[in-house]
Amino acid sequence: MANAFLKNLTFPSLCRTLHSAISTSPNPTITSMEVEVKLRLPNAVTHQRVSSIVSPYHLKTHAQENIFFDGANSALSSKLAVLRLRFYDLDTQCIISLKAKPLISNGISRIEEDEEPIDPSIGRACVSEPWRLPLIDSSRIIRRVKEEYGIGEKGLVCLGGFRNVRAVYEWNGLKLELDETHYDFGMNYEIECESCDPEKAKDLLEEFLKSHGIEYSYSNASKFAIFRSGKLPK
Repeated sequence: MANAFLKNLTFPSLCRTLHSAISTSPNPTITSMEVEVKLRLPNAVTHQRVSSIVSPYHLKTHAQENIFFDGANSALSSKLAVLRLRFYDLDTQCIISLKAKPLISNGISRIEEDEEPIDPSIGRACVSEPWRLPLIDSSRIIRRVKEEYGIGEKGLVCLGGFRNVRAVYEWNGLKLELDETHYDFGMNYEIECESCDPEKAKDLLEEFLKSHGIEYSYSNASKFAIFRSGKLPK
């Protein structure tokens, strides 16, 4: 369907369509440092226990599909960066993100992030034909990828990806994200919490989990790093 959509668009039309999707966003984003608490849950039973306990605070649940791209000669990954398309809830939304310089220690993750919305149909077409991504000059992120990482004629390659079910909760002044991540090689379970005071948020979460006798550990790798490793953390 996405391919048929693009076949009926000239390149200028494609760019105008994408630019409209970006410029009309009520909350355009800029490069920022994403700081999150990341706690790994050992199995589905533990995940379900946490879900049941915090169920009164549930806000929404998203079905996500994450697809990643790199330069043909590892132009992004060699500089600790990655380009991601994230599709939400059967393609009702698509966000393009550029993430760089990840650092994770003692259950706290820090990473530079820039993101903006694009039309999901265009996103799907770019997954099928990655050479289309660098043609979208109206995207701030694509301009950065070309200018800062030297993505040129050889373009981008699709690395594949994974699916994630994310339940979102408002709990004790924190926004909790309870993740069930589906890799080709297995399932991973995690609690994430973005915070400007990650140490305090981590203390609250650890106290909560311990008070309910819930086993957990500090995440020591991002979801993308796990995907690229091809195996679940021990």
